[in-house]
Formats: sequence, C-alpha cells, structure tokens
Amino acid sequence: MNRRLIGCGLGLLVLASVTACGERTSGSGSAQTLPTSTPPSSTASSTTTAPAGNSAVPAVKRCDSTVLKGEVAPTDAGAGNRYGKFVVTNSSTMPCTLSGYSGFQLENASGAVPTKLERKADPGPVQMTLAPGGKASANLHWGVVPSGDEPVEGPCQPEASKAAAIPPDETAPLTVPWTLGPVCSGGRIEISAFYAS
Repeated sequence: MNRRLIGCGLGLLVLASVTACGERTSGSGSAQTLPTSTPPSSTASSTTTAPAGNSAVPAVKRCDSTVLKGEVAPTDAGAGNRYGKFVVTNSSTMPCTLSGYSGFQLENASGAVPTKLERKADPGPVQMTLAPGGKASANLHWGVVPSGDEPVEGPCQPEASKAAAIPPDETAPLTVPWTLGPVCSGGRIEISAFYAS
C-alpha cells in the first residue's frame, strides 16, 4: 500500500514538473508546447532595436564652424554710430546647441585688422537649440568717428574685408564677409550674446 502511494506521488510530481516547464493546457484539455529556446536566426527580425528602457538618445552637439554659416547685416546708422547683426545659420541636418558670445576678429588680405571686442550684457547668454536651418543673431555696435591719434582724413583704421568669428566654447573660426567699412576707436566693436532670430 505504501509503495503504491509513493509511486502515485512520484507520478504526480513528474506530471507537475512537465506542466511547469513548457506545457500548458487549454480549455479543451489538450496540451500545447511553448518554445523554450530562441528561434533560429533565419526567422528572427533583421531590424535590431534596443529595449525601450535602454534606448540611448544621441546627445545634441554644440554648434561649431563646420555647421554654422554666417553673415553680418547692417541694421541702423546715425551720428557716427553703426549697428548690425552677426547672424549664424545651422546648415547641417541635425540640431545643435548655442549659448554665449562669439569671438570676432576683423581681417583683410594682409592679416588681422585692429579689433577690440567688448561684450554687452543685454541680451545675455541663453541656452538654445538650433534646428536645421535655424538662425541666431548677435547685435554689433561700432563707431566711424576717429578718436585719439587716428587720422581724420581717410579711413581711421585699415579696412577689413572679412571677420574670423569663433562660435561660443569652440576654437575654430568661421569666416564671414565684412563690407561695412572701417571700425574706429582702435577697432572697438560691442557684441551681445547670441539670441534666437
């Protein structure tokens, strides 16, 4: 009697183990086997994606001279003062970030032209993301009236034909044409931080 009970108990234990490891019963009482291994690679999807919780979002890089195109546009003039905007455009197919002040060195065919860049607090730096084709501007202000020992007749300083402009937090400049004449007071130019435009 004891042997018969032990035998029945072992049989039930084996049946429970098989059911837990890969078989399930449907409502009709038939058994269905579930796969216990990965499908062969020939039937696997050719698209590889990371699990939703582990997907990495690519970091947006800073706007640099490889993706920015620039120009200087005049905006106003009067009483010996000139105003303009240094406008940059994201020419890439990806967004990039921009925040702060640009470097700005006037140049001509002979090299650097005297330039004294002064940062203005308004508008100040703000973090922005430029979409492809997006623009940002920095305000410029300079004078055309000679000062100190600058000549009164003729240009007060050598005339620039271009400017080397270094984007914020970068080291390589982009070159923009300068067609707005000489900059007096030793090449003094006031520049604001970039803002969305």
